[in-house]
Amino acid sequence: MASTKIVAIARRFWSNDRGSVSAELALALPLFLLVLMAIVQFALWSHATHVAQAAASQGLAAARAETGSVAAGDTDARRLLDQLAAGPLVDVHVHVSREVYSASVQISGTARSVVPFLHLPVHAEAAGPVERFVPDVAGSR
Repeated sequence: MASTKIVAIARRFWSNDRGSVSAELALALPLFLLVLMAIVQFALWSHATHVAQAAASQGLAAARAETGSVAAGDTDARRLLDQLAAGPLVDVHVHVSREVYSASVQISGTARSVVPFLHLPVHAEAAGPVERFVPDVAGSR
């Protein structure tokens, strides 16, 4: 008889759901916030990558022009980075090279961190031939 009373009390105690929502919320909310921060971090990294690619293309356009130079490419790339990348891109390094027949611009940096201790690298590169004047030696038709 006493054992059945203990079993009945134990069943009533273990079947009570009071407070379970609070416990589930305490476990699920940090995971939800971490997932939300990871989504924001990915969006920020993606934006920083696009900004770096745009700056590399802008620098390449200046460097590969017939009258262009390494300094012109570097200046144009940095100007665009100053205008667009003040927020999403940090520790930016710009490398411009111009050879006789080709030019290239490499931009690297780090996306600003939203998730602590997560530093995502950003790298963009643009390359193309140097513009040059080629006279028409065969004559016009």
